[in-house]
Amino acid sequence: MPFLSRVHRKTAAHDALFSQSSILAGVPRIALWQNNGKKPHEKGHTMAQNYWGDELPSRVDLPPAADPARPGYGRIDFDKLPNTRDLGGMVGAGGRRVKHGLLLRSGTLGFGSPADIDRLRNEYDLRLVVDFRNLIELSELPDPMDLIPAARYLHAEIFSDSQVGVTQEHEKTAFEYKLEAMAQGDSVEFMTLLYPHMLIDETGINGYRSFVRAVLDVEEGAALWHCYVGRDRCGMGSVLIETMLGVSRDDILADYLATNLYAPIDLTLDSPASICYFEAMERALEPYGGFMGYLTDTLGVTEDEIAAFRDRCLGA
Repeated sequence: MPFLSRVHRKTAAHDALFSQSSILAGVPRIALWQNNGKKPHEKGHTMAQNYWGDELPSRVDLPPAADPARPGYGRIDFDKLPNTRDLGGMVGAGGRRVKHGLLLRSGTLGFGSPADIDRLRNEYDLRLVVDFRNLIELSELPDPMDLIPAARYLHAEIFSDSQVGVTQEHEKTAFEYKLEAMAQGDSVEFMTLLYPHMLIDETGINGYRSFVRAVLDVEEGAALWHCYVGRDRCGMGSVLIETMLGVSRDDILADYLATNLYAPIDLTLDSPASICYFEAMERALEPYGGFMGYLTDTLGVTEDEIAAFRDRCLGA
């Protein structure tokens, strides 16, 4: 059986890649966009919270109640742009809260309606867009950067096409063999072993280094980062930013798990953000000195840069 069936080669390039059923050929999937074969940006998605209300399945890890200073975990109610949240309101170093409207996490901007893009441009004064997707994803659904002329666009790939096998027709890469061997029908084990590759493989290190550097360089307006629906690659990017701001582990984990409320229902059910995946990442980074050590020693962020970033992004 091929590692990736032809029907999955395109869909596996986005965040659904990090779901066992979108990688192993022949495993049925719940329809990601619940439509009749249209591409996701041609028809609206269904958020997990809208689908289940307050009663998501017990196997889905959920965050504790949101801080009143950041209702809905910072969710911005856009028309079509999925899983978009503002880090504003999170408690950072010294008890100072992150300022609103400066740091945004999201799904692909190509999903957004014209009104969504107008809000990003005018209401948030968007100045930086960091795209964690690979080249195939970019070609299928590019960000509409021509509508946000003041924003810099940075492509910071985390998993390359060749790594995940989406361009391989006949041969598996060593990475593919490893993932196939790890899966063996256990999606939790698969995800637990896959997650650390985002930060410790060369492509991921280079991508997150470029991302962090770009966010640090923003002097005015908002920065936004995204992958496909704002879950895995975007989620780990958010962990790095929140770590630099001095946000507590509990609050970082809660923000990560909040994706299970706002991502499309298929991803929430099939392979939700999970505490065990987050803990796997923590274990993988222990030799690096944890998330902060990874930022300073591997990505090259200095203490002075962290201090300046906190001064800009933290309020009272």
